[in-house]
Amino acid sequence: MLHFAPYSAFSIIALVICFALVCIFEFVNGFHDTANAVATVIYTRSLKPRTAVIWSGCMNFVGVLLGGISVAYGLVELLPADVLSPPNGDPAVPMLISLFGTALAWNLFTWWFGIPNSSSHCVIGALIGIAIGDALLHTRDLGNSVDWSQIWKILRALAISPLLGLIGAGGLYFIIKHLVHDPELYQPPQGDRPTRGWVRGLLILTCTGVSFSHGSNDGQKSIGLIMLTIIGILPATFALAPDSAPHIPHIAEYATSAAPLIEQYDHDGLRDEAIAAVGRLSRTRADDVVPSVLRADMYEVVAGLKAVSANPAASTHERAQAKVLGNQMRPVVEYAPWWVRLLSALCLGIGTMIGYKRIVHTLGEKIGNTHLTPAQGASAELVGAGLIATAGYTGLPVSTTHIITAGIAGTMLGSGSGINRGMLVKIALAWVCTLPVTITIAAGLFYILNA
Repeated sequence: MLHFAPYSAFSIIALVICFALVCIFEFVNGFHDTANAVATVIYTRSLKPRTAVIWSGCMNFVGVLLGGISVAYGLVELLPADVLSPPNGDPAVPMLISLFGTALAWNLFTWWFGIPNSSSHCVIGALIGIAIGDALLHTRDLGNSVDWSQIWKILRALAISPLLGLIGAGGLYFIIKHLVHDPELYQPPQGDRPTRGWVRGLLILTCTGVSFSHGSNDGQKSIGLIMLTIIGILPATFALAPDSAPHIPHIAEYATSAAPLIEQYDHDGLRDEAIAAVGRLSRTRADDVVPSVLRADMYEVVAGLKAVSANPAASTHERAQAKVLGNQMRPVVEYAPWWVRLLSALCLGIGTMIGYKRIVHTLGEKIGNTHLTPAQGASAELVGAGLIATAGYTGLPVSTTHIITAGIAGTMLGSGSGINRGMLVKIALAWVCTLPVTITIAAGLFYILNA
């Protein structure tokens, strides 16, 4: 049978505070990032601002609901297993305060100055900082305490996607300019006159695509953060998926299969704790399970199997076996209830409807030496929507802000108008500084709060 623990008054208060923080973060994410989706339709007068942000908010809402959870847990797995699923929930509150406090502060700082910045970068930097702070707290070697393979995988996606946006949008604009000769496409807004005919429809379509893809990718990040909150504070209730009962009798079998792989290839890898967890899981009985302890052990084993699957010393068959075993164990601990998806979608959608003006003005008038034209906006958004959606369904978090901003810059280069160097320097500084600033603040906060 499953064992559940009573909740203290502190746990309930902490849960409420952390829930408020994650909802505020996703709200800020909505009005900070989604300005990228509505910038073109608002700037070209294709839609009135209120209509544009409501429509974008609705499409973000749908994107979150249909986007899955692969990105959510791709981010969550940046954390060490002992922070991710502590059996007694102790490190959860410092971890969540460090995460949300850091990401929120940097997001609001850049928004205040109208600088397009990535919420993804903020979250990832804070998660890395917490992992480093945990290693320092327990005097562990950073090389073996932080899952650098997962970090580099995510950072590569963040670094490559803006380049693809720059080149792709610039190339698409060049093609459109030589194939479509409607002058309406290449004229910046004239007063309050809206775009006409099919051009207006095209811009509404591209806004829809970016909004939906933003929800399917960025919305998952808040799903992961909400799950961190409820699992960290109330592990007895939310540690295991509600439909995990049929899987529990097989956990001992999975652990027995994983044992020789982890003992052979992960002893000097990420965590020696994985070996001890394998031993405990191999004795698991379906009628005597403590959810929080089982979750903690399973994440230790999953982390060990990840190390094996990435170890070049293991054979192809062994790496494949480790990957299969990890995938068999994950559904027990990686899930998202419907109400978590709904909460994330609501926060992101409502945030979309507020606070968009600063970023819209920057994207429309300050990226290039000339004002944004419909063809440039459509090119950047078409390429951006494709890149964001592809990343979302392959489990990689990317930055909507970086991709769309880079895409607009690419179209400015493609048109020959050039880029506003002053604004480019500001954006580049924000991009460059985000990771080191958020890593440092989150690591320091987590260390201080746990010391």
